[in-house]
Amino acid sequence: MGIMSNTVSICHFRVQGELANVTEFYHEAPFLLSKQAFHPIDDTADELSLGWVHLDDPKAHDFADASTCWRDHYLIFSFRRDQRKVPPALLKEHLEKAEAQFLADNPGYTRVPKLKKEELKEQVRLKLLAKSLPAPSVYDVVWDTEKNVVTFTTLSAKTVELFEDLFKKTFKGLRLTASHPYERAMGCLDSNWQRELAKANRAGGDSYLELIQENQWIGRDFLSWLLYQTLNGDSEYRVNQGADHGAQFIGYVNDKVVLVGEGEGGTQMVTVNGPQERFREVKSAMLDRKQINEATIHLETQDGSWCLTLKGGLFHFASFACPAVKLEKDDTTDERLEREAVFFERMALLEKGLQLFDSLFCTFLQVRLGSGWTFAEVEISDWLEAA
Repeated sequence: MGIMSNTVSICHFRVQGELANVTEFYHEAPFLLSKQAFHPIDDTADELSLGWVHLDDPKAHDFADASTCWRDHYLIFSFRRDQRKVPPALLKEHLEKAEAQFLADNPGYTRVPKLKKEELKEQVRLKLLAKSLPAPSVYDVVWDTEKNVVTFTTLSAKTVELFEDLFKKTFKGLRLTASHPYERAMGCLDSNWQRELAKANRAGGDSYLELIQENQWIGRDFLSWLLYQTLNGDSEYRVNQGADHGAQFIGYVNDKVVLVGEGEGGTQMVTVNGPQERFREVKSAMLDRKQINEATIHLETQDGSWCLTLKGGLFHFASFACPAVKLEKDDTTDERLEREAVFFERMALLEKGLQLFDSLFCTFLQVRLGSGWTFAEVEISDWLEAA
């Protein structure tokens, strides 16, 4: 689902490198997107095509008009990938026919030679590809040029890799670095707490992969703490940033919890679904030395509710549900202005949900990095051991 859907899966990136003068970039960006625009392959035999299209219309790929990709300080577009694929079962069936025909035409062979078999397989695959229609996949991109943050609407590792490569190719001198628990924690905290986080950093360097791998404790401790708070603590928190600073909200875990741990057969995963009361299955798995790796978090204010499934290892947000966009319109409403209004309202709701999440996360970090964490660990341990 796209960024305009009430429920969407998203990951975030920071843009690294020097951005051109804002005025120049406003005029330059549409030209850069056009150079790497998507080209349809319906009438060709090509297997794959990828490129940029309009966020409002995935069939449109002409960015000559800046209004197609700019909404105030947001640069908006979509990553489209069309690909032809041959189902394995279909390929196997036709390959068997081709091999049988080869043996019929060459009675001296009792079986198809290896090299010939590979040749036939490729011939069959190309023939079937030419008869198939490409399947389109579209993922939205929203670049907040004020915060220098890019939101991308998929969690597929392969698609993210393709997107990063095309972004780098499109915007020369710029590159994307994916947000992760340690990076997001640094962004939530003030300078004093940032120093405490740096002391707790278990990575030996600044490598992206090392920062993720060596600091998995951030996501796991956060979700364990939030689960404990959900059942034993006060689920009311305060917004610590922005225009709603000081406002109260409720945050808790429910619906889905995924735990991971090592067992006799290797890595084991336990998924607990459905509304929870006392999380008995989750507690049992935690006592069996499994750690929470993913959970559905609910965030509620007087104005609405947000729900997201946090992937604790990378801090990706799956099934992020926001309140529905509500705009009044009549017969005189301009369609373009209406689309813009819906977009800005949608972004405001999405960003408010992220603000609530960051405030909740920051509350945890101040506990985790402060002197009270030892006591909190004992409380959590006692709670798990209790019947």
